[in-house]
Amino acid sequence: MAACPACDVEIDVDEFDVEQGDELSCTECGANLVVAAVLPVELMLAGEDEEDEDEQEDYDGREVDDAEINGGADERDDDADWEA
Repeated sequence: MAACPACDVEIDVDEFDVEQGDELSCTECGANLVVAAVLPVELMLAGEDEEDEDEQEDYDGREVDDAEINGGADERDDDADWEA
């Protein structure tokens, strides 16, 4: 059994009948779901992981890392500016 992340209704999903990435639909609320894990079966809303990826892209669509976002502050030594 797995729970719908949208309405929390229990959905009977046999772990031997599904694979990770399979798409399902909730019989109660009609939400589009994706099998996130098989043992045990875990469901997530379809498109949920795509939203997380979009947050990591800047305006031109390329992915950036934390050092680039912080202007490289993590990689430089601020104490070097104060040495005589």
